[in-house]
Amino acid sequence: MPVAIRVLTHFERVSRDLVDRFKAIPTANVSDNMLRITAAGSKIRPFHAKGVLAGPAFTVKGRPGDNLILHKALDLAEPGDVVVMDAGGDLTNSLFGEMMAALAKARHLAGVVINGAIRDYASIHQGDFPVFAAGVTHRGPYKDGPGEINVPIAIEGMVIEPGDLILGDEDGLVCVPRAIAEDVYAASKAKHESEEKQLQEYMNQQSDRSWVDERFKELGYVFVD
Repeated sequence: MPVAIRVLTHFERVSRDLVDRFKAIPTANVSDNMLRITAAGSKIRPFHAKGVLAGPAFTVKGRPGDNLILHKALDLAEPGDVVVMDAGGDLTNSLFGEMMAALAKARHLAGVVINGAIRDYASIHQGDFPVFAAGVTHRGPYKDGPGEINVPIAIEGMVIEPGDLILGDEDGLVCVPRAIAEDVYAASKAKHESEEKQLQEYMNQQSDRSWVDERFKELGYVFVD
């Protein structure tokens, strides 16, 4: 099979039920329970007005500045999928804009992630269709290829396999491998509930802050007048 000009069509997706359950969990809680080493980095940011991004990854790997393979991905992805494109993080040419966002929304995709640039910022920013990207530029793309669909990709060191869970909110983007998604959900849900309780304790001035002094003592801090 040739490399860089191939489209893989069959893969297992994380379940719809699990996707729906993850929507209520902040990415920060998920990241903490994956030991803070799995994330798309600070460059990938949300550009839409509001709304959580959650769904199985439909991966795309393309040449910087070229979106031919991305167009095909939008045609092939199933409702509920998140189309995730690694374009090397290059911001010279935009790969996605208002017209493509309208197409993706009409096809009931869950969202789009571009490790590269988008354009038509005003339109996308006013909408609720989830779009994450690395930047904005008015310069349009080329359509020559090459590219691949549904192969493993990486964004800022975060490896994404087709069918993995993609979760994004105002804090950024995280990928949860499909094989461990249930375990990560259970741990993240427990942490989220614990933090909600802790938040109420802070607001009611009922929190136990003794751990700070204990940690200071462990580290040998000295207070000087």
